[in-house]
Amino acid sequence: PATPSAGEPEEPAAAGPSAPATGPKTPSDEITPATGTFTEKQREYLEDRVPKGMDPAAVLQTGQEACDKLRYLVKADRDTAVGAIATDEIPDAADAVAGLCPRHQDLVDEAAYAYPDGTHTGKELRPGVYRSASPTTGCSWQITGAGGKELSSGTSDTGTSRTITIPKSARTFTSTGCYAWLPEGAEG
Repeated sequence: PATPSAGEPEEPAAAGPSAPATGPKTPSDEITPATGTFTEKQREYLEDRVPKGMDPAAVLQTGQEACDKLRYLVKADRDTAVGAIATDEIPDAADAVAGLCPRHQDLVDEAAYAYPDGTHTGKELRPGVYRSASPTTGCSWQITGAGGKELSSGTSDTGTSRTITIPKSARTFTSTGCYAWLPEGAEG
């Protein structure tokens, strides 16, 4: 099968190997590449990740592509790199980083406290100050409290980053077109 060149958009099927595969897995002692050998780190990453009949090198490539994307993005703009993890734009990023490129663990840790576009409620909400990463000119947000009372809302019609505070009294935070909100210093 042809290998997509870097820069081409990934086919949706390419994300398949990175998803936790269901069904029988190749036992770890049978995970071997067609040529050469895997390093111990690569073998650990592949454990419980290779569906029966699938080339382990293809699964490894998906993880390495995640690391390559992060390395590229963090050079260009750290906030975009964290946002790409928070929005699942880089599938399986946490596992790829843990197993293949641990130097990017700080990005994964920060993304765990970020909010991708969407509606977040209840226990998902963490009071603190957040900044928008790569907002579009259609970025808008709303924070509501008990009974749906609006606590704050706004837009970033210029596409510039904004800073918001999610108060302890917040019950719902909704974001559209802002890509992701990254913590400036979330309160535990």
